[in-house]
Amino acid sequence: MNDHVIRIPDSHLRPGLILDTPADPADFLLIFADGSESRVQLVHDDTGRPVLRVGGYVTTRGDVVQERVWTVREMAPRDGHLRLRLGHSISPSHPGGLS
Repeated sequence: MNDHVIRIPDSHLRPGLILDTPADPADFLLIFADGSESRVQLVHDDTGRPVLRVGGYVTTRGDVVQERVWTVREMAPRDGHLRLRLGHSISPSHPGGLS
């Protein structure tokens, strides 16, 4: 079970969205405005860039959202948390390796 939970005021992720994650955001639960949930991991792509892997989920309206990998445009520590600004989605099926 994951102890880190982040709530966002949107039903989907989008470029530019800011997430205040735990200081060590390797794995956390994201709860969207409509109450749907997704498991999220901060990993690195083949070049070492941080990316956010967001597991697939179903919205409360029944829309299926496939797993996606998002670039991280900015990452900065803030008040014991890590603030991430999302870049663009580079998947649903990212061809390169992630670690």
